[in-house]
Amino acid sequence: MNKVLLSPSILSANFCILGKEIKNVLKFGADMIHFDVMDNHYVPNLTFGPMVLKSIRDYNISSPIDVHIMAKPVDSLIPLFAKSGASIITIHPESTYHLNRTLDLIKENGCKVGVAINPAISIDFLDDIIDKLDIILIMSVDPGFSNQKFISNTYKKVQAVKKKILRSNRNISISVDGGIKFCHIYPLLKLGVNIFVIGSYIFRNSSYKSVIHKIKNSIIDFKNLVV
Repeated sequence: MNKVLLSPSILSANFCILGKEIKNVLKFGADMIHFDVMDNHYVPNLTFGPMVLKSIRDYNISSPIDVHIMAKPVDSLIPLFAKSGASIITIHPESTYHLNRTLDLIKENGCKVGVAINPAISIDFLDDIIDKLDIILIMSVDPGFSNQKFISNTYKKVQAVKKKILRSNRNISISVDGGIKFCHIYPLLKLGVNIFVIGSYIFRNSSYKSVIHKIKNSIIDFKNLVV
């Protein structure tokens, strides 16, 4: 079983004190940071660019950062985010005309490779590119905004993705992003999810420490059960 990681999505953070927000969640036990890039074209919102990512790195934040690019076209952005400090770059297959080439570009720029799958998108495309992947990100909401309701069909999609990974005999992480609350953690763990992207549930809580510890303790309890 891959190590289970908690990845707070800074889309729900207080942008006025973004560096401090990130340091706080890392201090209380978060493992990595999820950095949502939206272009108001592929998705109906406008968020962060490479300069914001660089400023985070310049603020002495060294944790892994998964840059989730929800923008079209995407290829020209990949080198910029890689140079600015991305550890992982995750893209949507619909954002490029040449998916294999785009995934190769991520790897060539020194980042781990991820693809994101929207709720209504079939997973069949994975058969052609699964050998290039480090992470498969399953969206449990339609991308664009924080604080949405978790789509229950996500469980079936996770199960189907896990089967493809097992058939591929590759060590690929499964990440889920969108509307995750405490009640979703255990069912997703049972299906093989090992990266939890959580935004509103953490950043809209009055105590980051208590909510992160609650999530992490749930993960520890699950791991103890399956050992």
